[in-house]
Amino acid sequence: MSGLSIDLSGRVALVTGGSRGLGLLIARELGREGCRLILCARDEAELREAKRSLLCEDIEVLTVACDVSDAAQVDQLVSEGLRQFGRIDVVVNNAGIIQVGPLDSLALPDFQRAMAINFWGTVHTTLAVLPHMRASGGGRIVNITSIGGKVAVPHLLPYDCAKFAAVGFSEGLGAELAQAGISVTTVVPGLMRTGSHRFASFSGDRRRESLWFSAAASLPGLAINAERAAKRIVRAAKRREVAPVIGLPAKLLRLTKELVPGVVIRLLGGINRLLPSAPSSSSARP
Repeated sequence: MSGLSIDLSGRVALVTGGSRGLGLLIARELGREGCRLILCARDEAELREAKRSLLCEDIEVLTVACDVSDAAQVDQLVSEGLRQFGRIDVVVNNAGIIQVGPLDSLALPDFQRAMAINFWGTVHTTLAVLPHMRASGGGRIVNITSIGGKVAVPHLLPYDCAKFAAVGFSEGLGAELAQAGISVTTVVPGLMRTGSHRFASFSGDRRRESLWFSAAASLPGLAINAERAAKRIVRAAKRREVAPVIGLPAKLLRLTKELVPGVVIRLLGGINRLLPSAPSSSSARP
């Protein structure tokens, strides 16, 4: 359920994975709306550069190095944010990793790592902030999931699993928190032109996996402009939108899956046959 758009000026927003890519773009949009920012990421050098770029726009920002897969680090992140600003009004759970490769090239640790960051990172941050939001009588939680959390795309299986879990957590969270005045927005974007393919992890035939994924993540007709997506996400947060799907390809894929799931599974199976196979000499990574 959407509501009237609110003024974010003076609010405090925490953005995970905020040092680059979509996270930094969302942070900049929130800053331009008047938010004071708390950014976290694992790389301190990237955080310093992100802070410098935001300060150039007179956006007040605190940066904290944090691995969201570690609940203790997340608790410290939230404590530092509250100590600096005294409040946290908006949380954007954006931190994530992506692994690209066929199932035969994957092993259990690949799935565990995807779940640790893409799912548990969202859970850790949400649970750390919730007591403060409950005490203050409201807040906004924005979970960046993926069309991969609605339709399992081949060669992205650990990512798909973690994003499916994140979607379930986010949707259930929204139902449970509505009476507390805390809105939850489950953002479902398609591919975005953020340059994220440069930071992806590849397995199997790494060169060919990198080629197809980089091409898909860069095509204007398939991948969304990241700055436009960031503006759309901030608008959704302001309006308390429940589940915006961002990008026409993602909207069409989700709708088709809901209407004719068998067709989509067969289509994805056909796409899988076109993607690189794991080299015959390789086995799942230890």
